[in-house]
Amino acid sequence: MSSLDIDTLVARLRAAGCVFAEEEAALLLAATTDPARLEALVAQRISGFPLEHLLGWAEFRGLRVAVAPGVFVPRRRTGFLVEQAVALGRDLARAPGQSVTALDMCCGCGALGMALTIELRAQGIPVRLTASDVEPAAVVCARRNLAALGARVFEGDLFAPVPAELRAGVDILLANTPYVPSAEIAHMPPEARDHEPRRALDGGSDGLDILRRIAAVATEWLAPGGQLLVEESEEQAPRAAEIMARHGLTPRIAEDEELGATVVIGTHTPTA
Repeated sequence: MSSLDIDTLVARLRAAGCVFAEEEAALLLAATTDPARLEALVAQRISGFPLEHLLGWAEFRGLRVAVAPGVFVPRRRTGFLVEQAVALGRDLARAPGQSVTALDMCCGCGALGMALTIELRAQGIPVRLTASDVEPAAVVCARRNLAALGARVFEGDLFAPVPAELRAGVDILLANTPYVPSAEIAHMPPEARDHEPRRALDGGSDGLDILRRIAAVATEWLAPGGQLLVEESEEQAPRAAEIMARHGLTPRIAEDEELGATVVIGTHTPTA
């Protein structure tokens, strides 16, 4: 494709509201050499389809993670949750060769568990990963992304499909729960609102319904010293911490201003 054609593509994407038009144009051009296919991809992108769904992958913490239409696309800011989990994993695996048992709840395409496992294993820490999600399309993607890591991926509602053998044995529970209040879904960008599963976005009236369900039974699944990590908005975080505390977890809030990310972490510290 000539530079003029590239310039035209960038201009079309920018006119459609694509903030990173140059980057998106380069990715679309790299996706196909067929002019008709390229035009179809561009038309879909201009109409509001998520770029990641068109490409078939999303970038997350330096990894290329497979996604598909109807699957939640991992957000860059959620990398902060993984960063916190990796640090906790290092603390939990103090003895050489000691493994970490991780559960990626509401896993979507499996990006969080994938990044956590790869990053800890790169530091010599074995990870036993299990993941679950209620969306069939997400489970298909997660199995594809996590197969090489030897992870098990289950389909079902929260803990329902998780093997009972994990009870009281989970060191790190990643829970990228839906946290958008129901009334705010209509105001989300169309890429998410129209193309991602409602169940992956809608957190109920205050955005914390799924967290409540997880926190209510988290201590049954976490090992002593185990950690529950969830992403919330800055405004929701204090309430999320209260919910965790009410269910026997010791909460703290971590924030990254640059990413605009807020993570609430609950530690299971059983009383004697």
